Amino acid sequence: MPQRSFRVEALWDDEAKVYVSKSEIIGLHIEAATLEEFEAVLFDVGPELIIANHVSREDLETRPLSEIVPGIIWQPPAERALSTA
Repeated sequence: MPQRSFRVEALWDDEAKVYVSKSEIIGLHIEAATLEEFEAVLFDVGPELIIANHVSREDLETRPLSEIVPGIIWQPPAERALSTA
């Protein structure tokens, strides 16, 4: 079984003045004032949410961890990323 990847986008909400997440990860809802905060939350809770919501108990019991651990593909929005650098 190939490693599954999950896409996560950071979208700027101009009204709330925060980045919000658009994601394939069930249960992941991020609101953060900076891309650094967004990324910290993503990599803190993202893998746990993937294991909890996208991996079956059978997979956890029968597959090696190297086949279960997912990839998270994330790229900050280009227009906001340039202004924060």
